[in-house]
Formats: sequence, structure tokens, C-alpha cells
Amino acid sequence: MESHFQREVGALYSDHHGWLRGWLRKKLGNAFDAADLAHDTYLRVLSSGLAPQAEDARRYLTRIANCLVIDLFRRRHIESAYLEALAALPEPVAPSPETRALVLEALIEIDTLLARLPAKARTAFLLCKLEGLGYREIAGRLQVSVSSVEKYVAQALRECYAVQYGSDT
Repeated sequence: MESHFQREVGALYSDHHGWLRGWLRKKLGNAFDAADLAHDTYLRVLSSGLAPQAEDARRYLTRIANCLVIDLFRRRHIESAYLEALAALPEPVAPSPETRALVLEALIEIDTLLARLPAKARTAFLLCKLEGLGYREIAGRLQVSVSSVEKYVAQALRECYAVQYGSDT
């Protein structure tokens, strides 16, 4: 038996799918990515459990689709940068295609995690972990207290832990 939500999503799909694919095709410049992202948009609607009111349908779908477009461009940018770095390696050092796929997936996951952090927490974490700066140096650069830097780095580490172990603590 079909639920009320399923009927609403079915109506949303039949009323707006063609429009959404066309809108995405104009935005992305190709029908293949447009079809994929239109599909993913409706998957997000289904997984949210919320269907918009009829008068808000296109705005709602556009907001979801825009986020997916940003994610697509972000993934492609990461992939491009990774492939450029690989191209600079000598052939015997280059990783296998399987390893490349795993590393790319990990890089995208890290980027997603970092994007969720507030700017100062993200910057403090990167300065600490990538540049090896101490908390005092980071505090000076960010013009905050050392205790704030400690909180920022701890926040970032909690997010990393949650992603790694599927926990919110």
C-alpha cells in the first residue's frame, strides 16, 4: 500500500522531473550529469522523508540540486588535483587504479568533513596537522587565544573520529 509521502513524491517527480533535468542540463552543459543529479535530487527527497508544498516544489528541488552540483564540482576539482599530482610521479611509483580510487574516495570524504567545520576550526586543524604549527603559533595567526585553538582542534578531531567510527562523540 502506497503511503501519503510516496504519493507526494510521485506527484513531485511527475510534475517537475523534466523541468529539473532541463535546468540541470543548462547549468552543467550535458545531459548525462543532469540526469544523474536529477535522480540524486529525488533520492535526497525520498531519504529526507519530507515533500515540499506544491508552491515551493521548484525552489526546494533547486536548493537540493544546487548542493549536488557544488558537490560534483568539488569532487571533480579534487580528482583533477589528485590526477595532476599523480602525473608528476615517476611511473614505477604511481599507485594502481584500485589504490587511486580508494585515495580519491578518502580525499573526497576528508574534504566533506573539513567543509562541515567552522572556518577557524578548519584552519586551526590544517595548520596543526599539515603545517605542524604549535597552538601558540596558530593562535597568533588566527588572533585567538590558545584555549580557543585547543577547542578548534578538538572539534575537528571529534569530527574525524565520528566519521571514522560512526559516532557522534
